[in-house]
Amino acid sequence: MLETRHAVSSVDPVWDQITTEAQDAVSRQPLMGGLIHACILHHTSLEKALSYRIAAKLCSNEMSMVILREIVDKAYGENPDLIAAGRADLMAVYERDPACHRLLQPILYFKGYQAVQCYRVANWLWQQGDYDLSYFFQMRISEIFGVDIHPAARIGRGIMIDHAHSIVIGETAVVGDNVSMLHSVTLGGTGKEEEDRHPKIGNGVLIGAGAKVLGNIKVGHCSRIAAGSVVLQEVPPCKTVAGVPAKIVGEAGCDQPSVSMNQVLAGGKPQ
Repeated sequence: MLETRHAVSSVDPVWDQITTEAQDAVSRQPLMGGLIHACILHHTSLEKALSYRIAAKLCSNEMSMVILREIVDKAYGENPDLIAAGRADLMAVYERDPACHRLLQPILYFKGYQAVQCYRVANWLWQQGDYDLSYFFQMRISEIFGVDIHPAARIGRGIMIDHAHSIVIGETAVVGDNVSMLHSVTLGGTGKEEEDRHPKIGNGVLIGAGAKVLGNIKVGHCSRIAAGSVVLQEVPPCKTVAGVPAKIVGEAGCDQPSVSMNQVLAGGKPQ
């Protein structure tokens, strides 16, 4: 249960918790005051804080922070599902990442969380038919975070990308809800075909570091992909696959691998 210093009747206990953590952080280290006030304490809601953070991260000489913030505010205003997904992602990181001790951390410091929130706006732009602007978002996300997600890819809620270095998710990829993946994961194609060519990842899947899932194949719900594996064939639900090429090596080990984050194979061999 989240701790809060605010009244029980708080309208938004998650935001209250974030602002409480922000105030504590400033009191502990006043040198962080400028950053924390700009990113958190000057705002009245999580969506306003995320809008500022996205714009601050992606702005450049080619696109000002003011314009980017207007774009994000419009996206959040017209599609509240974006901020609902952002909240689910935030809780996923808080609950699954042992290095995350405060809700404040992903918003300020974790590029995996930040990159996914930027992608969500890019995906909204893609759905509006604003392809060039969505490609601009993709380019800047890749440049700033080292995460390359095509804006047409479909990604569910409750996503946790730990470390988030060298992530690649292709145009026709689909990622379900409550998926966790580590760094250097690729959801890619196998050739130059232009149709549906990328993986379909089910709900609750855990994808280990460096794993490559290639082609229009399905990875079943609540399965595990071991680190360094190359997956070229369909993975049944609730199974663990490992190797190059990947083969089934056992059961998933639990109902929600993406939540437990258990990356140890049967027999004690780590992924």
